[in-house]
Amino acid sequence: MGQFQALKMGFLEQFVHNGRALLGHRSKAILLSGAACFGAVLLVQRVNSRREQKKRILEAQRRREKSFQVAERALLEYKQSHPMTNALYILSLSLSELTKQLQESALSPEEVFYTYLEKTLDVHQKLNCCTEIILDSFEQLKTIGSCKRGILYGVPLSLKENLLLKNHDSSCGVVKYLNQPADDDCVLVKVLKEQGAIPFVRTNFPQALLNYDCSNPIYGQTLNPHNLQKTAGGSSGGEAALIGAGGSVIGIGTDIGGSARIPASFCAICGFKPTAGRLSSKGCKSIFRGQKTVLSTPGPMARDVDSLALFMKAEICEQMVFLDPTTPLLPFDEGLYQSRNSLRIGYFDCIEQTPTSPSMTRGVQEVKALLEQAGHTLVPFTPVRILDMAELMSKGALADGGATFLQQLEGSPVDPVLHAQVAMYRLPICLRKVLAFILKPFWPSGARLLRSSAGVGSAAGVWKLHASIEDCVNDTIAQWRRLNLDVVLCPIIGPAFNFCYCGKLMSMVPHSMTYNLLNFCAGVVPVSTVTEEDERNLCHLDKGGWFNRVLKKAITGGVGLPVAVQCVALPWHDELCLRFMKEVEELVKKARKDEELK
Repeated sequence: MGQFQALKMGFLEQFVHNGRALLGHRSKAILLSGAACFGAVLLVQRVNSRREQKKRILEAQRRREKSFQVAERALLEYKQSHPMTNALYILSLSLSELTKQLQESALSPEEVFYTYLEKTLDVHQKLNCCTEIILDSFEQLKTIGSCKRGILYGVPLSLKENLLLKNHDSSCGVVKYLNQPADDDCVLVKVLKEQGAIPFVRTNFPQALLNYDCSNPIYGQTLNPHNLQKTAGGSSGGEAALIGAGGSVIGIGTDIGGSARIPASFCAICGFKPTAGRLSSKGCKSIFRGQKTVLSTPGPMARDVDSLALFMKAEICEQMVFLDPTTPLLPFDEGLYQSRNSLRIGYFDCIEQTPTSPSMTRGVQEVKALLEQAGHTLVPFTPVRILDMAELMSKGALADGGATFLQQLEGSPVDPVLHAQVAMYRLPICLRKVLAFILKPFWPSGARLLRSSAGVGSAAGVWKLHASIEDCVNDTIAQWRRLNLDVVLCPIIGPAFNFCYCGKLMSMVPHSMTYNLLNFCAGVVPVSTVTEEDERNLCHLDKGGWFNRVLKKAITGGVGLPVAVQCVALPWHDELCLRFMKEVEELVKKARKDEELK
């Protein structure tokens, strides 16, 4: 009996053990099946998401192509009924000359509009600089002649795509913003229409706008009009390329870190960043809405400085202040712009620990000599706390460590121009800080970039950041006052980079972004072209570290590309800045004529 009981108990224990083992295997099987199902669901979602991305991108591309086709048909019809238009003459006119001819009826709005439309379609085929032809412009053109009013009466005008336009998308290169047409025009466009201008084309930009290349997954890469192997710059690269190639006489870009000035430098045009607040930003779309540390501002881009000034006069009016009461009722000071009194000018041709290309250094030195010959006083100027400001700029723009930037890109393929930036923002913040500490002795600029990209971390950090920026503004103004300066002459980023290097060289932005942080007005004027000697002098960059060598690769092959200088003035001294830019422009033109006569 005892043996039987023992046998029975053994059998039961074995049964329980086998049962548990069976249940364990079943649990594992269930878990594995569940995981497989969950993975399959994620895979299906990802596939569907990518299909939806492609669908929305293709729809946007088809809308763009349709707008070009409609424009081409309208152009053909016009040319058949108006075969005698003097296109070359119209395209040769400056904005001031063009407005005069239109006001005097020497030219009609129709012949000017279709001349620029034809040129734009031709330029776009070569440079891929436009996102759409604004088909509403054909209706506006039909009614424009019935009321000859406004400073810009009959002038066709180009717009960067992030400026809101009623019934049109402003995608900023981000897929989730497609198929979300605006309810109304931005304030600047409303004012321009009242001034008689005809917005007729929108232009390209880099994905998410926080890069100075010009490519996005929706509309592709924009090419430089002076060298198709180079970028047009960004973020207002489409504007710069179109204007630089003659497809527009005046356009609007936006500038948060050089976004109008850098592409102007790359494409041999003039670009102006007014004091933030001088022009209305209402309706200028940004993926960082609410970011107020580094201020973005719209600004004009054109072939000459007088065009920039004329644009400012057209925009700064009672209607702009009525539509956006946050802008000051501060009329354009024509007397200051037209003055030709001698100036006291601070100057520098390089920035500490930030390499400047040989051609840009030469550009500043040559303009300095011309200004001295013209009777102006040039004073050496060292930017105050420039390295601190570089870090503050990055911290302000990426106060959350880049989290918002990455969130905005969700649902969008990432463009190659952003790969370097995105890779950095995806690093854990603690790892960025550790890497910055390790790199500091060997690569100071890279260490600063990593450290500042970690953001501020808290509300107290934001307050501390803003206090530091206030100190930089006060210290810079104090230095200007000690030296009794009117304006400053300095380099801008350039010449135009090879593709996909802008994201790798974000440490270059102190050349331009400093004046966004300080909220000083600044503009760019083309003054020269890259010479063979400039190209040979690139060998000096080999003596620096990794950053210098990357810069050399970015600008190699630039012979013949534009060289520009930057002109800067204190906040709300926009007319003085433009007057200084005009002085530089005139002196350079005179020097060229004198050289040709020798």
